[in-house]
Amino acid sequence: MPRVNRILLSAVLLVLALVIQVSVLGRLQLPGATPDLLMLVVVGLALVYGPAGGCAVGFAAGLLADLAPPSDHAVGRYALVLCVVGYGAGLLKPEGGRQRSALSAIGVVAVAAVVSTLLYATVGALVGDTAARHVGLTGLVFSALLYDVLLAPFTVPLVMLLARRFDGDRVVNETVRGADGGSGLGALARYRTTREPSASPYKKKRALGLAKRP
Repeated sequence: MPRVNRILLSAVLLVLALVIQVSVLGRLQLPGATPDLLMLVVVGLALVYGPAGGCAVGFAAGLLADLAPPSDHAVGRYALVLCVVGYGAGLLKPEGGRQRSALSAIGVVAVAAVVSTLLYATVGALVGDTAARHVGLTGLVFSALLYDVLLAPFTVPLVMLLARRFDGDRVVNETVRGADGGSGLGALARYRTTREPSASPYKKKRALGLAKRP
């Protein structure tokens, strides 16, 4: 059941982010890069789901972006980029899927923004797309970093909150196992059993003596 919840939530968030990306953010005509809401959703989910889940979500998100109009690049190019970004962000998953501070999540977004822009431009250069050269790679990286970091506080914490809510049982179990050395509540029960004080010989003899009295 948690896996079904993950798939449903990821699908809804990715489609919603793609619609906003294409219909709103893509039409702002900001200088440099376009704010990458899809990448922010991938990072938020990866910080809760881990590297495997982040990789799968990133590939699905990138493939949606590759196929959605008005896409003008080779299919699979952005899927590869977000797959790598999702896996890398998942490696930074905190215990229990909870960030200790908002700055740590924004730091992950900043690294993801720079890596995704550079990787996208690199893959484009390999397939003959030289658009990044004409625009200026430095300007693209700086603008992508600025836009994504400004947008991150309004999106990444919300995505992580929804992911934890829909995946609550698994997150709680992982937190308990992590806090208890990987053995969960079973170790706590064994600890209480072994530490249970046994009756002293004096108390046993006294109890037998009281029982023999008429």
